[in-house]
Amino acid sequence: MAEADRAIENDKVEKIVSNALRQIEAEGDKAVRSMSESFDKYSPESFKLSQIDIDALIAKLTSRELADIKFAQEQVRNFAQVQRDSMHDVEVETMPGVTLGHKNIPVQSVGCYVPGGKFPMVASAHMSVATASVAGVPRIVAMTPPFNGEPNPAVIAAMHLGGAHEIYVLGGIQAVGAMAIGTETIEPVHMLVGPGNAFVAEAKRQLFGRVGIDLFAGPTETMIIADESVDAELCATDLLGQAEHGYNSPAVLLTNSKKLAEETRSEINRILTILPTAGTAKVSWEEYGEIIVCETYDEMLEVANDVASEHVQVMTDRDDWFLENMHSYGALFLGPRTNVANGDKVIGTNHTLPTKKAGRYTGGLWVGKFLKTHSYQKITTDEAAAMIGEYGSRLCMLEGFVGHAEQCNIRVRRYGGRNIPYGEAAEPKDNAEVAAE
Repeated sequence: MAEADRAIENDKVEKIVSNALRQIEAEGDKAVRSMSESFDKYSPESFKLSQIDIDALIAKLTSRELADIKFAQEQVRNFAQVQRDSMHDVEVETMPGVTLGHKNIPVQSVGCYVPGGKFPMVASAHMSVATASVAGVPRIVAMTPPFNGEPNPAVIAAMHLGGAHEIYVLGGIQAVGAMAIGTETIEPVHMLVGPGNAFVAEAKRQLFGRVGIDLFAGPTETMIIADESVDAELCATDLLGQAEHGYNSPAVLLTNSKKLAEETRSEINRILTILPTAGTAKVSWEEYGEIIVCETYDEMLEVANDVASEHVQVMTDRDDWFLENMHSYGALFLGPRTNVANGDKVIGTNHTLPTKKAGRYTGGLWVGKFLKTHSYQKITTDEAAAMIGEYGSRLCMLEGFVGHAEQCNIRVRRYGGRNIPYGEAAEPKDNAEVAAE
């Protein structure tokens, strides 16, 4: 698709989302139901699942399926807990009588969107719901679209086991809008997280500010950095494994081996003849796939940092060197035994990651995204109140804030015994004043 066509498509999506959000704001539940009927052909008596509904859906899973979901969720929880344990509240006396600190406080309500129109994204429930649960969020709302006209049992199980307090079968703009704006039956949340299609991403963009969000997410991206220590079949398999996400998922091979580049291209053509999802992966590869041949490892590193891909799979004879020197990416997958699919589904790191070069300034979703770090300060002695007040007074007057300065001056007068004229800066004590003390 040409850039001009993409711009036209983006404008179209923006207008559709804007109109839909205005409709939800004006009509609440009525608008949500109308959109669900129109887009998903789904209109149950209640979009919210009862505990009886949840139990019945989970009962449809085999014991093996349920065990696999629990195993994956345990890995995500374990790593999220390690991350949470690394974040400490602090309090320090920076000088006699002055105490500063911060507390890490959970966001009080979070809306977790779990996509499921094309593929039921079971793993996305672990990444958002379970991670929010580890962070201690007291109200977790989870929404997912119907799959083939009904709730997907595996997704619902993952939401429930992850710790969701409210589960709704709602998709797309209507789900994201309902969570952020609220309706007669759905209380709004403070933050939205989770991936989704172009409409979901645009809805989150437009709602940002009204609520917090995790990321401005675009289509899945993957980059493989490889040398001749690995073979073409491995590279081709890993590229196409991510290209099947959608018709616009960039997949890039970055290598310093022309031989590997040529063999990988041949392997991609071969695999596309047997891959069941080739209908999607082939389009994505042909329109967004790249093979870039570099002269040196340093050049590969430079290109990789510039592209700042969401997933960067490193399969070279110096993987740790890339770990040490890479600075712009979503997540790294090091060595041929590792792959992006493991990160997506089971290994324990979070798969909601920055795209469109956002890895230059942010990491992905993690337990810390659900926590707000709030500072506090406390002055406990007269001497500290007067001393800090003197500096504060002068600095406020330097900027022309007389009222600010008086907040400081009144403390200097009250706790320091100084006679400072109203509206003037607190000058430093002269030697006589110091000697008198």
